[in-house]
Amino acid sequence: MSTILDTNVVSALMRGDDEAIVALTRAGKGNVAVPHLVFAEIVYGIERLTASRRRDRLRERLDLLLGELPRAPWTDAVSEAFGRVKAELERRGKRIEDFDAAIAAHAVATGATLATMDKKHMARVPGLVVEDWSRQESRA
Repeated sequence: MSTILDTNVVSALMRGDDEAIVALTRAGKGNVAVPHLVFAEIVYGIERLTASRRRDRLRERLDLLLGELPRAPWTDAVSEAFGRVKAELERRGKRIEDFDAAIAAHAVATGATLATMDKKHMARVPGLVVEDWSRQESRA
C-alpha cells in the first residue's frame, strides 16, 4: 500500500465526488488502504441520522466501499506511531482529534502517503506525507 485514505476522502467517494474518484482511479485500488477507524467514523455518522432513504443510501454506499477497498490493519508499529504523533503535536500545541492522529499514524508507520481533503489540518503531523485529493495536485 502506498496511500492511506482519510475519512473525508472515503466520504467524498461515497458522495461520488469527481476529484476523489479520479484520484482513486489514478492511485489504483490495490495501492490504497483504509484504516478501520475511518469506517468506524463513517458508521457513526450514518447511525446518528434518523431512519430515512438518505441514511439507507449512505449505508449502501459504505457497504459497496467496504467490499472494494482494502484495510490498513492496526499494528504495533501504528500504536508506536500514534503515541509519537500525539505527543509531538501536544508539545507543539497543535493537537488534532485522536481519530485523525490515529489515521495519520497508519500512514507514518507504513511510510505511506495520506490522501485527504483537508491537507492543511493533517499537514501538522510531523513526518506525514499528505496529498490533497480535493485538488488537481492528486493528478500531478
